Amino acid sequence: MEDAMPSQTTLPPITLGNVDLARLEQMLESPALRGLPAAQSLGAELERARVLPAEQVPGDVVTMNATVTCVDEVSGETHQFTLVFPQDADVATGRVSVLAPVGSALLGLSVGQAIDWQAPGGRALRLRVTSVVAAA
Repeated sequence: MEDAMPSQTTLPPITLGNVDLARLEQMLESPALRGLPAAQSLGAELERARVLPAEQVPGDVVTMNATVTCVDEVSGETHQFTLVFPQDADVATGRVSVLAPVGSALLGLSVGQAIDWQAPGGRALRLRVTSVVAAA
């Protein structure tokens, strides 16, 4: 799932908290990340987000350090992971970087929203968020 790329279909609206936005923008200003395609993709997502004060972000929105469950509506597979900053990523323990394609795509979605993906080799994916547990 790490190598999947978002399709060019209409993107669903997303919501971010101002604290997450500030931390993500600061991370993207790092010289080490500036030219990376993953960082550019995340930057594009941040630009299209509706930004709210952190305390006003609904509990069903995928935020940083939240645990998200999603289902691939094409295969029926369920995936669960925690969305984290790159330095905290560990796929073996379900901690996926916001710079991973699936991480940046799911950031800001809410329960019930879906995003279409095309995996390497052309396999279609449609990931729908089924639950979000905010960070403690």
